[in-house]
Amino acid sequence: MKINHVHFPSLPKRIKRLGDLAYNPWFSWHSEAIRLFRHLDQKLWEDVQHNPVRLLYELDPARLNEAVNEDVFLKKYDQLISVFDQSLQSKDMWFVKKCADVKNLRIAYFSMEFGVHECLPNYSGGLGILSGDHLKSASDLGIPMVGMGLLYRESYFTQFITLHGHQQSVFQHNDFSRMAIHPVLKDSGEPLTFKIEYDHRRLTSRIWLAKVARIPLYLLDTDIPENSSEDRNITKRLYVDDRDLRLVQEMLLGIGGVAALNAMGIEPTIWHLNEGHCAFLVLERIRILLKKGIPLDRAIETVRKSTVFTTHTPVAAGNEVFEAWRMDRFFQGYWESMGLTREQFYVFGQEIRNPDPNAFNMTILSLKSSKFSNAVSKLHGEVARRMWQGLWPDQPVEKVPIGSITNGIHTRTWMCSEMKTLLDCHHGLNWRYKLTDPEFWEKIMEIPDDALWKEHHRLKHRLIDEVRQVLVRQRERNGENHEAIQEAKQILNPETLTIGFARRFTPYKRATLIFRDRERLKRILWRENMPIQIVFAGKAHPADQTGKSLIEWVYAESRNPEFGKRIVFVENYDMALARRLVSGVDVWLNTPRRPLEASGTSGMKAAANGVLNMSILDGWWREGYNGHNGWAIGEDRDYYNEMEQDEADSQSLYHLLENNIVPLYYNRDERGLPKDWIQKMKESMRSIIPRFNTDRMLKEYTTNMYIPCLLL
Repeated sequence: MKINHVHFPSLPKRIKRLGDLAYNPWFSWHSEAIRLFRHLDQKLWEDVQHNPVRLLYELDPARLNEAVNEDVFLKKYDQLISVFDQSLQSKDMWFVKKCADVKNLRIAYFSMEFGVHECLPNYSGGLGILSGDHLKSASDLGIPMVGMGLLYRESYFTQFITLHGHQQSVFQHNDFSRMAIHPVLKDSGEPLTFKIEYDHRRLTSRIWLAKVARIPLYLLDTDIPENSSEDRNITKRLYVDDRDLRLVQEMLLGIGGVAALNAMGIEPTIWHLNEGHCAFLVLERIRILLKKGIPLDRAIETVRKSTVFTTHTPVAAGNEVFEAWRMDRFFQGYWESMGLTREQFYVFGQEIRNPDPNAFNMTILSLKSSKFSNAVSKLHGEVARRMWQGLWPDQPVEKVPIGSITNGIHTRTWMCSEMKTLLDCHHGLNWRYKLTDPEFWEKIMEIPDDALWKEHHRLKHRLIDEVRQVLVRQRERNGENHEAIQEAKQILNPETLTIGFARRFTPYKRATLIFRDRERLKRILWRENMPIQIVFAGKAHPADQTGKSLIEWVYAESRNPEFGKRIVFVENYDMALARRLVSGVDVWLNTPRRPLEASGTSGMKAAANGVLNMSILDGWWREGYNGHNGWAIGEDRDYYNEMEQDEADSQSLYHLLENNIVPLYYNRDERGLPKDWIQKMKESMRSIIPRFNTDRMLKEYTTNMYIPCLLL
């Protein structure tokens, strides 16, 4: 097996290692690397959507030759390449130091999507972002891991909002030759492929490699000439509506993922299922053992002992279930190849005492086949144990073997460069290696108030500038008049308290909760000398008509003269816009209907940048809120019905804005600084950064699940 490395024809020898940087998203969490690429051509950098591979292909060769003669550029280039090489080769990492006696650990981490960076558009939202952050921290900590997913020919849709607020979903075609991926080749130089069988035909897939720092991420692709046009479309698009196609995608990820690793000679010792989409991998591993003559019970137990499962879905209806007739069509030949009867096969995906004869449940398959299973926050763990107690009917709910490891974020990705520089200036570079050290983060309180506020204000200006640019482009595209376009150029005020709400638009997220009492909201927005403004963003799945109608609702309110341009909806929420929002608003608003937010991570990203959270006590915030680092909407309890919860939470939200948040923000000292607000910003960073990051999360997975599995 080898990798087909691409060489940029126009890249001068003196700076040829820029090609290595371009093909490794390591650059995306190192501000110096981003600045180096941006320096070559700032406009082109934005035009290519921060994709360094495209940048180096499209850049004028004359500009590259100029760069070779810039002493300052070369000095920064040499320093950066040295750091890059050291980070990929260093042996002084957490896993090497703390787990030196652990031998033969190699984790295969499977996920339906990976959100590493916007230049690798292979994700739709939170699950993918978490998967990408998981791999990044595995690299930073030196944990031996490979990722496995699918490579989609079309990125998750670009969102355009029409004049009347309708979401238009446009799927962009990905040019793999301009992405940071390489085809995996045989020693002969031909693409490495493998085959799986389904529905009485054979499917061929090839393998691509994306390096995430030191972690290899393998992505499977069926868009090749050997396949029929129907099969070439299997990896066309993420989260398709066609249930047959969805089933085949999950077969490819699970069964094909095992075959791909075998084809490359990679032998994982631990298999981590990130959600149930990839659960067919356990069946394939069992099938391989059965073919070797190992008895069924022993094969099942062997696979179970080396499997870890993470569930992210706190409602039964949200878990992946395939109808029995559909499974019969696609899996009859498969269970026959395992030497099983239909009844034996269906046991894998059904409850023991109350099996549903018409369904095969992927979460049940995952839970039954894993030695360790976890939810993604403590509250979600409580919910998950109640949900799945039927799989362990003889156990009290508190003994159901589903633990919890609360999600985190890759802090170095989501903390903006300005905040990183501020930390560098006041606490040195070492903070990058102290992300899980609460004692170190006490030093945040020592940063001068004016220095922190100055950077926050700069970030707020930058966000507002970008929002204006997006709105101008949108209104020009929609043919709006000159007055509307000029209005967009001046919308929002950087001196006004700014609230951000950005996430997937689905009913349980309750994007419209703040509009429940419109007159009261109007008074809050227009409070004399203490106004607020709200920035909304988010996508709805193209098939989710309810979600799209919620976007129309919010958009209509944003254009309502009653609210006087104090509410905006920004189209096309993606990783790039998310970074601007979580660093540029003053308050991050989160209003899920408790307990439906399994964890959530956007508020962690906001906290990493000094933005304060105002959230329901659900998911991670129930653990993160300490009474001084933000605000809790509502109470830490369950409600009788949705109407009761909506009313109670909206009243709490308005009360917090009127009596706590707005007065605190506008209370300034003689220098114009909101000192009490800044103290709250520092407390938020101090208390949240060292706890809610993927370094802590990966350490917990390693010590509580990966290594115990290995030692069984």
